[in-house]
Amino acid sequence: MQPKIMMKKKNISASKASLVLFLCQMISALDVPLDLSQPPTITQQSPKDYIVDPRENIVIQCEAKGKPPPSFSWTRNGTHFDIDKDAQVTMKPNSGTLVINIMNGGKAEAYEGVYQCTARNERGAAISNNIVIRPSRSPLWTKEKLEPNQVREGDSLVLHCRPPVGLPPPIIFWMDNAFQRLPQSERVSQGLNGDLYFSNVQPEDTREDYICYARFNHTQTIQQKQPISVKVFSMDSLNDTIAANLSDTDIYGARPVTERQPVLLTPTGSTSTKVELRGNVLLLECIAAGLPTPVIRWIKEGGELPANRTFFENFKKTLKIIDVSEADSGNYKCIARNTLGSAHHVISVTVKAAPYWITAPRNLVLSPGEDGTLICRANGNPKPSISWLANGVPIAIAPEDPSRKVDGDTIIFSHVQERSSAVYQCNASNEYGYLLANAFVNVLAEPPRILTPANKLYQVIADSPALLDCAYFGSPKPEIEWFKGVKGSILRGSEYIFHDNGTLEIPVAQKDSTGAYTCVARNKLGKIQNEVQLEIKDPTVIIKQPEYKVIQRYGQVSFECIIKHDSTLLPTVIWLKDNDELPDDERFLVGKDNLTIMNVTDKDDGTYTCIVNTTLDSVSASAVLTVVARPNPPFDLELTGQLERSVELSWIPGDENNSPITNFVIEYEDGLHEPGVWHYQTEVPGTQTTVQLKLSPYVNYSFRVIAVNEIGRSQPSEPSEQYLTKSANPDENPSNVQGIGSEPDNLVITWESLKGFQSNGPGLQYKVSWRQKDVDDEWTSVIVANVSKYIVSGTPTFVPYEIKVQALNDLGYAPEPSEVIGHSGEDLPMVAPGNVQVHVINSTLAKVHWDPVPLKTVRGHLQGYKVYYWKVQSLSRRSRRHVEKKILTFRGNKTFGMLPGLEPYSTYKLNVRVANGKGEGPASPDKVFRTPEGVPSSPSFLKITNPTLDSLTLEWGSPTHPNGVLTSYVLKFQPINNTHELGPLVEIRIPANESSLILKNLNYSTRYKFYFNAQTSVGSGNQITEEAVTIMDEGKEDWKKEIVNGSRSFFVLKGLTPGTAYKVRVGAEGLSGFRSSEDVFETGPAMASRQVDIATQGWFIGLMCAVALLILILLIVCFIRRNKGGKYPVKEKEDAHADPEIQPMKEDDGTFGEYSDAEDHKPLKKGSRTPSDRTVKKEDSDDSLVDYGEGVNGQFNEDGSFIGQYSGKKEKEPAEGNESSEAPSPVNAMNSFV
Repeated sequence: MQPKIMMKKKNISASKASLVLFLCQMISALDVPLDLSQPPTITQQSPKDYIVDPRENIVIQCEAKGKPPPSFSWTRNGTHFDIDKDAQVTMKPNSGTLVINIMNGGKAEAYEGVYQCTARNERGAAISNNIVIRPSRSPLWTKEKLEPNQVREGDSLVLHCRPPVGLPPPIIFWMDNAFQRLPQSERVSQGLNGDLYFSNVQPEDTREDYICYARFNHTQTIQQKQPISVKVFSMDSLNDTIAANLSDTDIYGARPVTERQPVLLTPTGSTSTKVELRGNVLLLECIAAGLPTPVIRWIKEGGELPANRTFFENFKKTLKIIDVSEADSGNYKCIARNTLGSAHHVISVTVKAAPYWITAPRNLVLSPGEDGTLICRANGNPKPSISWLANGVPIAIAPEDPSRKVDGDTIIFSHVQERSSAVYQCNASNEYGYLLANAFVNVLAEPPRILTPANKLYQVIADSPALLDCAYFGSPKPEIEWFKGVKGSILRGSEYIFHDNGTLEIPVAQKDSTGAYTCVARNKLGKIQNEVQLEIKDPTVIIKQPEYKVIQRYGQVSFECIIKHDSTLLPTVIWLKDNDELPDDERFLVGKDNLTIMNVTDKDDGTYTCIVNTTLDSVSASAVLTVVARPNPPFDLELTGQLERSVELSWIPGDENNSPITNFVIEYEDGLHEPGVWHYQTEVPGTQTTVQLKLSPYVNYSFRVIAVNEIGRSQPSEPSEQYLTKSANPDENPSNVQGIGSEPDNLVITWESLKGFQSNGPGLQYKVSWRQKDVDDEWTSVIVANVSKYIVSGTPTFVPYEIKVQALNDLGYAPEPSEVIGHSGEDLPMVAPGNVQVHVINSTLAKVHWDPVPLKTVRGHLQGYKVYYWKVQSLSRRSRRHVEKKILTFRGNKTFGMLPGLEPYSTYKLNVRVANGKGEGPASPDKVFRTPEGVPSSPSFLKITNPTLDSLTLEWGSPTHPNGVLTSYVLKFQPINNTHELGPLVEIRIPANESSLILKNLNYSTRYKFYFNAQTSVGSGNQITEEAVTIMDEGKEDWKKEIVNGSRSFFVLKGLTPGTAYKVRVGAEGLSGFRSSEDVFETGPAMASRQVDIATQGWFIGLMCAVALLILILLIVCFIRRNKGGKYPVKEKEDAHADPEIQPMKEDDGTFGEYSDAEDHKPLKKGSRTPSDRTVKKEDSDDSLVDYGEGVNGQFNEDGSFIGQYSGKKEKEPAEGNESSEAPSPVNAMNSFV
């Protein structure tokens, strides 16, 4: 389904509103202001043909304007109507409208006639149209005796209505006694004259209450004709009664119902004529009799029926053409056709025309001495005649005016004077009607005046036309000029349009069009100007339109309508559904910029429109909501064409719920064998509603249909009627017949039983037959009940049998079954394979050979040979493990196999056995073989401990699998520099009985990589690798010291060498003396390829955290001690316990020295590899706080000196090291103070 999204936009100021404004301004520019002298103008009058309700007062309108205000008079039927002499007639004050009082005794019929109103003042007289007053009439039906209509079935019939003549003509319709409209169709329909036409009658047309009604809308009355009775005689009833009731010559003789070709009931004959007036509706009608009912078709000879104006009504019996013109004249043919033939009628249509205006005369305002013309041009068919009147009097007998000259349809005025003012009437008439127009000539001398209010504000949407009004009046007619701003230049050019009524049009207004505009009107009598303001607004735009949605039933959907608008305009948003208001339902939630529909139902399907209105423009956008759901279930299932083995099923699809049905699934129920269980039968495409189904005998079928679309499956339809098929012989035999013995002396015959509907009849049984293969035996047969197994006993061991199983029921046997081969039961093999030989290929693989056993000794289906093997002893180890036997199976009649995965340097045993379906035979004698030596596995571990300045201690474990006699170990090592480049490789051979080695004469603070493996006489095994670092030479390297402010919790070490091991020591000094903690770390290698951000390195973060934690703990302890003690002189104690490697505190402020941030921080490189045990030896500090034991009481003095008592040393505890890149463990630091 394709998405449907619509958007509309309209600009009020630029379209309808502007057009109306422009037209109004053009009209107002011709109007003379009411404060100036002017002849009368008729402003309102009753219609020419005025039909009145005889029960109500008659109001004949005549309103006019002029200065001085006009007076009014009336004529009736061409003579003066003196209203003062008729008490029932009054004239409204300051008006010419007549009110004839009918409700107080007057009779409408007495006032029938032709009325004309005259409005007169000193400058002329205007007259109204001739107003024909006629009271409406709704007469009763004339009494008539209606005979019953007795009609033979198939004949045509016309029931005449003949309504009374009313004014206006009544509306005709046919109903019954219950006031229900009689149904109409192609066979029965009402004609334009009100008669009821039957193309052919049927027995159901018999009734006694065919009633014609006439409704007179003007008087709101309905008249009823007497009921008409129709009795239709069918041929069956006529055959029984015709001889007794009718003569042979009666027109209702007992003729059989025969089909008849069409005959036109109306219009009669082959041709007719029709005259219609221009602009009216043309109605042409053709109604035909015939059996079968004829079908009507319309054509226009020599042309086409007018498009967009042609309609067919009354089942195409009526041709309707609206707004006809002279071009619609011509011959129209109706053709009535059925299977037996056709009839036609030609209607010649002539379109005449009452007079219509080409140029109606318009009011003329002239100044003294000017010239002018009045033009009156009309057309019609026949062409109308033009006559002129002056002040209501034919111009030929009107007072002479030297400035006036009549020239056919034009009056020419030259050098007019004030006395030339008058009202002229133009009358255009022909036989079909007339036109009357008043136009005055008003001679005035007036300076310009501007009628548009000063400083009027116009607001227009950008890129739309702007129309600035300058309504004016003056005589002579003023000239109009426009300026932008007060001192701007006159506006000219193609970007402006100047209208005759003074309006300035800016076709495409832009933002820079905003501002003040000045209109100047001038004639020879004066000049005047007026200023208006123009503001340009941003258009309203829907920037997020609602989009096409497909939603499942009971879901939730939301349409967006996000808008952008001018900030000075206040938009209102309205949502419509199918161009109507939203349903009054709480499920519809209208938000600021969206519409949400909760719990969507089928009735929510439709088009949703968002309309945004401001005072200047309006935009809209629409989107379609399609609600989809699983289809409704099919219905009206019907079985037809029932045969023994097939039936046709048909159905009517349910509603697809806006998602096309893709297929139908047909299921069946077997009420005889499996009631309540539905089975899949077949499926058909969604366009198919019938299917031929294959059936089985002896099944009581019911069917149901399920419709499927993209949403899912419908509920199943109601079941069809049941259909029981007849019984028959079985069509098929059991499947999967097998013969397999369960014991050495039996044969078990099994099969898959037929299902219920496969039995094809009652009494399903099976005939089981068998005989030994390749032996000239007769078949042995038994008939068993509806089971699936039969056991034959007393058979030889494992011999082949021919087997067959045949189905039968009460009606007979199934077709002859096919034979299958089975075997009686198996027994264990009798002998073991002989001549078992083993060939050792390498230390882990051996090949075993054997001689096959005779097939007769297998006594069953040969499954293959099984090799059992197990390790007896490992020659390289004394310990014996639990013996685990392994089995390899070689399928079929193989005589050799490979034994993989053996352990080198081991003793194995094996034997071979033959296997069948029953089991394994006896084992062959055990065969012993040995595997040669192999290379050993890698040493079980390698640890590097006790790093010193120039030595490392290596410890290792022997290989888990020596795979032979170890001859030695091979150690290779090489140094790694700061850029991870490897140095020269050194190799050392170590006796096999060694498990450790001390490497000496190594470089201090250097990383080494070690490669270690074991060897046998066969070769070297896999090696393991480790790395380790020798420690830094403290004797050669001086301690570098930095004094840190006591308030700081971290310190950045700069200028370190990449790939070098360092010790770091943090100390604090107080009353209890100097205490410190230290750790060892290694800087990362220098990386030539890229710089590493130190702030993101894990080792740096860990180091900083550890240092911070240590300093924080020291400060906490110091402050606790200070709070507990007083001020003591401690200079001697400080001197006695001073560490020569620690720089004293500054004397000027008593604080720790701070480091400077002046230098750029050079990032430390990431640490290199660590030793295999991931440990680095941590050196103990001589000044560790732990040396002084627990219970330290100390604090900082006010001058920053540390106050406290030293306690005696306690024995040091070894501290575990961390990874080289990490700071000392916070837990260990805490333990130093506990």
